Amino acid sequence: MRIGYNTGYDPGGGAFVTEQERFMKEAVRQAKKARALMEVPIGCVIVSEGKIIARGYNRRNTDKNTLSHAELNAIRKASRKLGDWRLEGCTMYVTLEPCQMCAGALVQSRIDEVVIGSMNPKAGCAGSVLNLLEMDGFNHKVKVTRGVLEEECSRMLSDFFRELREEKKKRRAEQKKEESLAAEKAGGEEKNKVR
Repeated sequence: MRIGYNTGYDPGGGAFVTEQERFMKEAVRQAKKARALMEVPIGCVIVSEGKIIARGYNRRNTDKNTLSHAELNAIRKASRKLGDWRLEGCTMYVTLEPCQMCAGALVQSRIDEVVIGSMNPKAGCAGSVLNLLEMDGFNHKVKVTRGVLEEECSRMLSDFFRELREEKKKRRAEQKKEESLAAEKAGGEEKNKVR
């Protein structure tokens, strides 16, 4: 049994989990909603006073909107719920390190803390490429906790991209086969015209 602050029983896993793990599991559930839409599986929740007040998941392709990241969707909902754009006293749990747009929105929202599952070495702005959340020059810094349920969050993303690559490879092979059959058919028709 792992010991952490505010431990509780996880009915899905049958083990004791920390409060951070419990909320990250909720973020993972949101990421699975994105996955069901064939979106990159990124999810998050925003917590205030120990309760989830907003949820969000990636919907960029579904909404055909660059701004439809999990974090921005959740920030919008949390602000509506609290009746304020300031999310002071709140914590976001997100499965993937925020990009520059989302990190900027988190700083602007005055959120207290961001808990991250998996880091994003190619585009993350909470320590990987940049660290906008803890930058000295801004009027607000966001506390960052990294690596909560990291393996589960990372695996979900790598499985998604592996399946995407396999599907793309399969489609290319089918396309080549169709092109080859069309070329054969065209070649056969040319021979018949000559006779």
